[in-house]
Amino acid sequence: MRRLKIVAVLLVVVMLAAAHRLGILDQFAEPKRVAQTLLDLGPWGYVVFIVAYALLQPFGIPGTVFVVAASLIWPWPIAFALSMTGTMAASVVGFSFARLVARDWITRFIPARFKKYDASLETRGFTTVFTLRLIFWMPPLLHAFFGVSRVRFWTHFWGSLAGYVIPLFAVSFFGPKLFDALKDAPPRVWVALGASFVVALVVAWAVKRRWHRGRPDEDAGEAEAAPRSDPAPEPD
Repeated sequence: MRRLKIVAVLLVVVMLAAAHRLGILDQFAEPKRVAQTLLDLGPWGYVVFIVAYALLQPFGIPGTVFVVAASLIWPWPIAFALSMTGTMAASVVGFSFARLVARDWITRFIPARFKKYDASLETRGFTTVFTLRLIFWMPPLLHAFFGVSRVRFWTHFWGSLAGYVIPLFAVSFFGPKLFDALKDAPPRVWVALGASFVVALVVAWAVKRRWHRGRPDEDAGEAEAAPRSDPAPEPD
């Protein structure tokens, strides 16, 4: 079994090295380039899109590149279907690689912000997976986190599927319209967007800081409120 895991890791390394050497990674570096590459392939573009998405995204290529490219190429129903298929395939590949192949090695790289949800996955698996997918989408380390956690495969699968629906639909349906609107937007619109982003970051930071400050007080209050057991009487 150990040899099979080593072979699988080596295959992934060789695949990524070959993709870099052949310029495949460069072709999938940005949405416009992906769109042109897939258009040049004609009907085979569907197959290449899903296969490339499933094999490259779990190991570093941003999934948003594929999703945005799909919205720029195909009508939104096709873009949504392909994006969902590719995203789910990538999620399964990342999950399975972490759980079956490189569990011990990957565990060291899981961010602390994901590890704190480990307990929730045991008691509320579907809800936790759904929420994390809805918020964070599909970063490779989130695939890996689910893979090394105790969540069951099918709980991860259906929770991820449900969590992806809203963001993937939004990009597939509104993506082209948003790009067209922003392309001709005056500078003041970009300034307003940038200012809104900064304000959102500051508000999020302030809320998080206040929440962390309140935690010690809550923990202390719970400790004081906890009933104390009287010591056992000493034997005569």
